[in-house]
Amino acid sequence: MTQSKLFSSGIELASFVTSSTILSKSWTTISSDNYENGVGLSWKLDKETGSDFTILAFKATSDDSSSVQADLISSDELKEDNFLDFEFLCSKKIPTFSLNKTAVSLFRENHQEFDSLKTEINSSNPRTPLIVTGHGLGGSIASLFVISLLHNIGSVKNRPLCITFGSLLVGDRRLQQAISRSSIWNSCFIHVLSHKDPLPRLFITDRTSTYMPFGTFILCSDATSFENPDSIFEIFVALASVHDKNQELESVDYGNIVKNLYRKATWIDFPAQAENLTNPDSLATDISLQLGALSLTPHVQPQQENVGFNTLETKLKELEERFFLQKRILFDPSKKLNDRKVDMAQLEWYKKKSKNEQIGYYDSFKNMNFPDDYDVNQFHKRLTFYWEKMVEEAEMKPQKEGAAFRTRWLYAGTTYRRMVEPLSIAKYYSEGGKDYINNKRSEHFKQLEEWLFEDSQNRTSDVNSTPRKNVEAILTIDSCFWAHVEEALLLCGELKGVKEKDDVLKKLFKIEVYVYGLLKDYAVSPEIFLARSSYIRWWNEYKKIKGSSYTSALANFMNDDTKIKQYAIGAYDFP
Repeated sequence: MTQSKLFSSGIELASFVTSSTILSKSWTTISSDNYENGVGLSWKLDKETGSDFTILAFKATSDDSSSVQADLISSDELKEDNFLDFEFLCSKKIPTFSLNKTAVSLFRENHQEFDSLKTEINSSNPRTPLIVTGHGLGGSIASLFVISLLHNIGSVKNRPLCITFGSLLVGDRRLQQAISRSSIWNSCFIHVLSHKDPLPRLFITDRTSTYMPFGTFILCSDATSFENPDSIFEIFVALASVHDKNQELESVDYGNIVKNLYRKATWIDFPAQAENLTNPDSLATDISLQLGALSLTPHVQPQQENVGFNTLETKLKELEERFFLQKRILFDPSKKLNDRKVDMAQLEWYKKKSKNEQIGYYDSFKNMNFPDDYDVNQFHKRLTFYWEKMVEEAEMKPQKEGAAFRTRWLYAGTTYRRMVEPLSIAKYYSEGGKDYINNKRSEHFKQLEEWLFEDSQNRTSDVNSTPRKNVEAILTIDSCFWAHVEEALLLCGELKGVKEKDDVLKKLFKIEVYVYGLLKDYAVSPEIFLARSSYIRWWNEYKKIKGSSYTSALANFMNDDTKIKQYAIGAYDFP
């Protein structure tokens, strides 16, 4: 099978952005007067009537390298100090992250004014697109301001756009991961920087650096762009190696850069060096062109042999290939759900067929006596893989988005758990397993069950309640029911070989009480009463152990076939 060719569209994407007016309008607002002053910051809200955008621009009062330190502050420290503006980014998989301490301090000192700005923006015309921009440290504040808005983004339509010029990085890899996990958030950030501007890479001098970029970077002498944070990181390291690390921060005229980018982008001008590239590898060619646009090629930097341009090109190609692959296989639950519905339908058919054979789908799958039983394996595997990825996806999302994600998929996840976990239990005990709940139960089953419980706490009705008349069609509410039955069978076996039987009998009685409680709530499928089911096998063994004269709530029910038949149609009234 021939592998499809990969392309990097960085130069084309950069041209598309730079040919629009958003960069020039953003820089014009930054360069204008009439700013409002805060603590160490000033800002201007430009909302001219008839304008396509509302633009909010930030400037730092002292915007040089000496005013910005590389120190980071963790989200845990901010939480302890009762500052929670960025806490929503945390998730179970990314419980904490770190931000630049200087930028966060400025943000906090102007927090009250920022809240007023948000109110003013929302009250003016919420449908007008918002651009938040800034230069240098002001760009870092713009990034933090937009991050603080992400919590309330509901769709692509109302998202803000952050455009920074020569901005410092604002956080570590965990911050980058938290923002990148959202399908919308990462695309809210565009960072424009000159390859000669040391400020954006101030905190990245080598590969041991803690800081990590996020969003899309338009890098220029000529314009090119990268989205992959690892590629951007490598380019920052290379630029730091090419340029004197100890040089003073030179003034970069971003206004002139924006004008030149716009002029070049409006001309169809394929780079001249492309004519000399004969590499059949399209991705390598594209990357070589992008590095040429940044003057990171041997013929542009002949004196910098130690940088290892060929090594950089190879490294970037590997990173971009990995990035493309990750995007290609990115888990999309909506697209894959229909396929999994087909698998669930197959299991429903299998369930009905097994019931007609008086065994039930749990025991049929456990025994593996027929070809259909083996066919179910593929449905079981595909469904399990899908929902493991679903749970992982929800766990990786920030808190609010993850909660909305879980609620949206809760019904399907609960149905899956109740249908498929019995198959996992059957497989485990057929292979000689013991104590499934403590030794083998998958975390994704536990998490799906926990989300259902959390959801039930926010409702006035019990989501686990089942109308009695529908009991014949239900899936047993407790997806671990069959694990309790298997443990009861093992306990019955233990009684034959132990002298001290009281502890075992107490455990069996506990299971008996558990089963009767589910029956009273009409929370168990009548399939458990099929003649060849493991439950009936357990009950028959247990009845022999207890003796014909044994009475209990469950015994009184199980010893009366009429009550069992009434239960199956939802007509039995438990005392």
